[in-house]
Formats: sequence, C-alpha cells, structure tokens
Amino acid sequence: MKIVKLLTAVLLTAFLTPSLSAQILNPVKWKFESKQISGDQHELIMTATIDEGWTIYSQYLESDDGPVPTTFEFDKSKSYKREGKVTEDKLNRKETHDPIFDMKVVKFAKKAVFRQKVNITDYSKPITGYVDFMTCDAEKCLPPTKVDFNIKIEKPADSKIGTTAATTPDTEKEEPDTTELAATNTSPGDTAVTKSFSTGPSCYAKVTEGNKLDQRIASVMESYEKPLGDCGKEAVTRDLGLLWTFLFGFLGGLIALLTPCVFPMIPLTVSFFTKGSKDRKSGMRNGILYGLSIIVIYVTIGLLITAIFGATALNALSTNWIANTLFFLIFLFFAFSFFGYYEITLPSWLANKSDAMADKGGHFGIFFMAFTLAIVSFSCTGPIIGSALVESATHAVGPFVVMFGFSLALALPFGLFAAFPAWLNSLPKSGSWMTSVKVVLGFLELALAFKFLSVADMTSHWGILKYELFMALWVIIFAGMTIYLFGKIRFPHDSPIKKLSNTRKALASLSLIWTLYLVTGFFYNSANASYDSKLLLSGLAPPAHYNYFLEEGKLDPAIKAKYPSYSKAANNLNCFKDYCEGLAYAKEVGKPVLLDFTGYGCVNCRKTEEHIWVNDRVRKMIDEDYVLISLYVDDKQKLDEMLYSTSREEKLRDVGDVWADLQIVNFKQNSQPLYVLMTPDEKVLAKPRGYKEGVDEYADYLKCGLNTYSTVKN
Repeated sequence: MKIVKLLTAVLLTAFLTPSLSAQILNPVKWKFESKQISGDQHELIMTATIDEGWTIYSQYLESDDGPVPTTFEFDKSKSYKREGKVTEDKLNRKETHDPIFDMKVVKFAKKAVFRQKVNITDYSKPITGYVDFMTCDAEKCLPPTKVDFNIKIEKPADSKIGTTAATTPDTEKEEPDTTELAATNTSPGDTAVTKSFSTGPSCYAKVTEGNKLDQRIASVMESYEKPLGDCGKEAVTRDLGLLWTFLFGFLGGLIALLTPCVFPMIPLTVSFFTKGSKDRKSGMRNGILYGLSIIVIYVTIGLLITAIFGATALNALSTNWIANTLFFLIFLFFAFSFFGYYEITLPSWLANKSDAMADKGGHFGIFFMAFTLAIVSFSCTGPIIGSALVESATHAVGPFVVMFGFSLALALPFGLFAAFPAWLNSLPKSGSWMTSVKVVLGFLELALAFKFLSVADMTSHWGILKYELFMALWVIIFAGMTIYLFGKIRFPHDSPIKKLSNTRKALASLSLIWTLYLVTGFFYNSANASYDSKLLLSGLAPPAHYNYFLEEGKLDPAIKAKYPSYSKAANNLNCFKDYCEGLAYAKEVGKPVLLDFTGYGCVNCRKTEEHIWVNDRVRKMIDEDYVLISLYVDDKQKLDEMLYSTSREEKLRDVGDVWADLQIVNFKQNSQPLYVLMTPDEKVLAKPRGYKEGVDEYADYLKCGLNTYSTVKN
C-alpha cells in the first residue's frame, strides 16, 4: 500500500502543479573587472553567472542563421589598444547539435568567463562598451539582451605612461537636436523599409531630444492590469499534458493485454495463484502483489531512463533529427516484427534465470514471476513501450508517468481476476484474433515511423517528406490495413479466414472511414490557399504550407505600397511586422489587433503557428477578424541612430531592441511568444497569453476577444 500511496502522490503533484505566472526574467548576472598582467598590459575579465537550468551561447557559432551568439562591442577610444580577440574559458563549455537550427552550437551553463587583453595608453578614461547575449532554458528563450560595461583601470605603480589630462572620450558624440530617428525593419524576403519615428502612432512619437524613447503607452498599461474583457485569465493554470501522457500509457497497456504474448497468461497466472494458495484471501493477496510487482518493474524502467538521460536530453528527443531518424528505423523494425516476419526477444538466459528465481516462492518469487512475464512478453510489449516512451519524452517525468499508466493497465486484470476468479469465464478464448491484433499494431507502428521521419525532415530542412508525400504514405498504410481486416491479404502467422466476424467487419469499416478521411486532406482549401489539413493529424503530419506544389498567396499591392512591412506569415496569413503600421491599418479597417511578440529563433512560437494557427477555426479568425502584427524581438537590423529607453534606462541599438522594449515596459514580460488582443486605440481586450497547447482554448480566447471588442465598440 505504501507503493500505491507514493505513486499516487507523485502523479497528483505532477498533474496539479500550477504553472508559474508571467514575470520579467533575468537569469544571467554580469561582473566586469580587470587584472594587471605586466606594466600597462591588463586583462579584462567578463563573468556571467547563470541561473540553474539556463544557458548562454558562445561567441563562435558556425552559422549566422542560428541563435544569437555572445558578442562584446568595445567603444572606439585612443586610450587603449586590444590585443587579439575575446577568449572564453572552457569551464562549463558544452558543444551540442541544435535540431531547430540544424547546426552545432556551444553553450555555457552556470558560469561563463570571457577575457580580453588590452594595452592602456591613458588611464584617465574607462573602457566602455556592451555585451550582447541570448539566454535559454529547456522551454523558452529570452530576447537578446545588451548589458553595458564601464571598466575603470587604476594606474599601476610600474606604469610607463605619464599623467594625461582628462579629455572627452572619443565615444561621446554630440547629441542631435532632432526628433526624427529612422529604424530599418526587415524580414526574410522583404526589402529594407525606412520608417520615421517622428510620425505615426504613439510608439514612435515619444522620441525626444537626445534620442530618448519612452514607449510607455498609458492606455495599454492601464488596460493590461484591468483588461476590458474577462477572457484569457491564466493566473493559475493546470498542466494537463501529463494527464494525457498517463492516459496514453494506460491505453498502450490495454492494447498490450490483447496480444498473444500477454492475453493467454491472464487465466494461467490467476489460476496458479487461486489454486496454489491456502485460501481465497491469500490467493487474492498474491494476485494483487503480482500486479504491484508489474507496476514497480515498469515504473522503475521509466525512472531509470529519466535518471540516465536527464530531463533536458529527453526533451531534446522531440526535435533532434538524429534521434527521430533512429526512431524511424526502430519503428520500421518493430512494424515488420508485428507483421510476423521475425520475433524480437530478449536473451533466453535472462528468462531462464528469472524463472528460476520465481521458483523459490514467497513474495520474492512472486516478484520474479512478474519479471519473467515482462521478459517473455517483450516481443509484443516492447514496441508499444518504445512508442509510449518516445511520445512521453517531452516532459521531465514523462517516462515515469507513461510507464505507470502502461503497467497499471497491464496489472489490473491480474489483481481483479485474482479477487474475482469467476470472471475468468467471461474472457474470450485465445485464438487467431490475437495475431490480427499484432498485425494491426504493425500498421500503426509503420505509420508512426513516418511521423518521426517527418520531424527529422522539417528540423533539418531536407525537404524530402513534405505534406503531400506524408499524406500519400498514410493513405497507403491505412488502405493496406483496411484490406487486411477485410481478409484480402495475409501475413506469415495468419490462419486462413473462412468467414469475417462482426467485430472484424466493424474494425475494417472504421479503418476504411479513416482512410477516406485522410484522402480529404488533399482537398484544396481556398481560405488559406493550401491543402485542407486535418485537425486529427495536428502534430502528426507536416503543416500544409510545407508542400511541394502550391504557391504562396499574393499580397494586396495597394496595402503593400502604403504599409511596406505588410507580408505573409505562417499558414499564408497576412501580417504587419511594424507596430505602427499595423496599428494604423487596424484603425483604418476598424478591426482589433492580435499583437504577436515573437522571434526568428523562438521554438514555441513555431509550435503555435504550426499546430494551432493551422487550425481552420483559428486561422479564419486571425485572417478575417483581426489585424496580425508580428514583432520579432531578435531582429538584428541596426537602427540608423541608437536610441535610449527612458523607462528601462537601456540602449536600443537594433529593431529587435525596440520591440523587446515595447513588450517589457507595457506588458512586464520578456519571454516569447506573447499574444495580446487589443483595440485599434491601444486598449487590451484580454489578459495576454503565452505559449500553451490546445487549439480549442486558443480559438475560444480569440472568440472571447472579438465578443469583448464588439461590446466595447457598440
């Protein structure tokens, strides 16, 4: 009973732990200092102290298309000369392959130390500049952050430099007396666009003398605290992902019960306990202990996998191209095993050793009886367990939870039938139907194999398994399963079918309906100028816009001429990549705004676009009822003139800095994605929403915002 209570407590804790509320995150602290090497030669030491679970990137990455590297920018000055480049200590330095960017990256955890040698020519002037870096954890990345440094080096006793009168550093420039400062906003495939900060809505009109920018918008800040509508409140949310992981494992256990490796063992094992026990009570106790032993064995497997690989490595499996390609090959191997072409078994000596331990009897013997079951049934349960573990790997305790669900379903019959032996008479007889179950599982394993190959293809940008080919393969696989269930094809272990049972006819009909449903995925959806992607395949099939044959939709030339940042987003959606232009257009057409704080390197942003925005209901509302404004906080396009945020006392050097500043000062958050529903006059309609799975919830959020806007407008 202690085991049951412990498992229950862990599961409840995992399912019901509230998510953290949004906040300004600052996981990296910098320290700047210097030490003398000899004479006027000194070494600058820049140390980053990084919170647990977070990392920053090295200065040296193999491509500019990946995450933002750590860079040090030194203001020009004649007071010192740099010797060589900034070096970085090897402590806490780790090289790994990033599947999202398809490149090798170098990260630092806990602490990173950077060094720069300099020769001082004038000690009266400090060494100034800034460090630009990006920090990420297992779930999110923060926008690139710039931290200024001002290192004052005291003149040492052995210096050969005479005293020099203090002068104005070369880096100090005369501040222009103007309110017109231009920023260049670009997006992939677009021509550079120059936009004056002295015109347009309030976000740019607040540039004051000295390049100072105050992006605080009173109406936004006030309505952010008290939105006009009561939708979108996520003060306390529950993570139901683990609940679905548990149910997925439980379903896998139920399927495993129907296989020929497990099903015949139920009456044999229960009869052994009831006949070999002194009384009904002891037989019931032994059966329950047998079931608990099954749970302990499989849950231990889940815990060992988590302990060996760690939460971060398991989470990486969901997008790692090497892992997904390997899973593709393994699932092919499993599929043909289920078809009956060969058997997957563990070494026979292992089963013999376990069986010998079971013969010793007592509680110890019962445990090894359960262990023997796990070994001899591996040819049937192994592929199911493998599928469950792979699907659960995106959460730190996923393997534990999925194995608990699997083992619970597997153990329940033994405990229940031991308690109520008369129920055994109601079980169907073992027969050829169990072989058919294995073959059907083989078709499912084959379909899942291409799901993993699709993930590897998209993250690596191979372009070999796009939407059309994936859907065609699935149609062929499930058409084959339909033909098999109708008895038209046979596999090695199948017996001749004289007459189809009603159950088999029903399953064949369901498989046929599913196959026809897949075929409709090739229908053309004129709304998004793409294929009619199926809701039930969200997260399984590639997104419909990732295809071979269809052209990207065209933009309205009149709108493009008036608003240069007007472009296409995911799922062929129209969007603006400039806040002021999008807001001006929203006022022009009288529609509410969907403000999307995003990033080119934001993984969860892509997940939302590919798994939620692709849904017809969601896409239609964004396209027809909202004006989409996507602001990329990692846009590295330099501003024509550096700005200074008066709200945060930070320098703004590029377009991404401006959008990040806009997000932080008004919404008090600095992580992406962040979705904000607003009126054209800059009033928040609903509490902003971050990354969260669930198409229906996202659609309801958009619908609630529309209802609120309609009420306010009327």
